[in-house]
Amino acid sequence: MNAESLEGRLLFAIPKKGRLYDKCISLLAGADIQFRRSNRLDVCVVLNHPIALVFLPAADIPSFVGKGDVDLGITGHDVILEAQMQGLVTQVLRLGFGKCSLQVQVPEVGSIKTVDDLAGKRVVSSFKNLSQGYFNQVDSRLQLTGANRTTIEYVGGSVEAACALGLADGIVDLVESGDTMRAAGLHAIATVLDTEAVLIKSNSPKRPDVASIIDVITTRIAGVVAANKYVVCQYNISRDKLAAATLITPGRKAPTISPLEEDNWVGVSSMIEKSKSASIMDDLMKAGAEDILIFNLNNCRV
Repeated sequence: MNAESLEGRLLFAIPKKGRLYDKCISLLAGADIQFRRSNRLDVCVVLNHPIALVFLPAADIPSFVGKGDVDLGITGHDVILEAQMQGLVTQVLRLGFGKCSLQVQVPEVGSIKTVDDLAGKRVVSSFKNLSQGYFNQVDSRLQLTGANRTTIEYVGGSVEAACALGLADGIVDLVESGDTMRAAGLHAIATVLDTEAVLIKSNSPKRPDVASIIDVITTRIAGVVAANKYVVCQYNISRDKLAAATLITPGRKAPTISPLEEDNWVGVSSMIEKSKSASIMDDLMKAGAEDILIFNLNNCRV
């Protein structure tokens, strides 16, 4: 695939592997972005839109969007800060997946119990810039100077092995489930930041001709994200109890209220957060609602 075949197409960067890849492919399918990717090729054209997908390491995507010709990208919030690209890209949308925490970790068995105990010692991380910024603040607070300041060393992989193999006294690494951390005999003593996958675009668009398709794709992805986060709750309730019920289900904007044939009764339809649906149904029953139903969303526009 050459430059001519990409001309006039929106360039959309997707993580080529790792923890975000499968979720990104599902997100593209939900937004009806159809493509066929040949083996070993990291660029492919979308069949039903003027888009070319570019598969890149997640850590490189902020730079390609911020300083290169890539128009949109999906990567981690943590990666943007580590690459120091927050001044060159805009986080258009949080995507609700890839959630984890960048945490300071030390051996469970040992004398280091707090970040202050670790300050001035050796720390290893693949997030050197974020780790350095975090421990600069700790060192300044503790008035550590010169050779007494915390040493931050970069390791690209197997960060969790650094303590056991004598390279570090503590590490800074991403924690999702915590299984890897615990298997390495480590535990977290502080959180540097919480992160998740985000959709980003350049602060300085290179090609105004793709602005309209950027808006279309952003709206579609926002609809898929909302459909994954929300469900529709429908129920019947008497008008004298309606005010209390709508406080429980206010909807994203407002609930839809329809009169029923039975006097003094209405039907209510409202979007609610999927994770809270069980407790909301319980509260609605207590408020006097009947025929409470939950419907999953396949897609939406919000």
